[in-house]
Amino acid sequence: MANDVLLVIPILGICVGMVAVIGNQIVKPWLAHREKRMELEARIVAERAAQYAANTGRLEERVRVLERIVTDRGIDVADQIEQLRDVPLN
Repeated sequence: MANDVLLVIPILGICVGMVAVIGNQIVKPWLAHREKRMELEARIVAERAAQYAANTGRLEERVRVLERIVTDRGIDVADQIEQLRDVPLN
């Protein structure tokens, strides 16, 4: 019985060492790959955010132009609408 225990201890040591080596060879590269992938995805998300921000800026500028048109010509537009109401529909 004592001899069996003495035999198991070196076997466990070898197994633990093998697991550590294999884990280092497999897990470490996998973690590095995962980190690179996350960095790439972060860049893609940042690019999309920049595109959305630029698009939003263009849309805001267009709305400002439309607001100026409506406020500058608001009375003219109202008069034109009234004139259209007075035209017969024949």
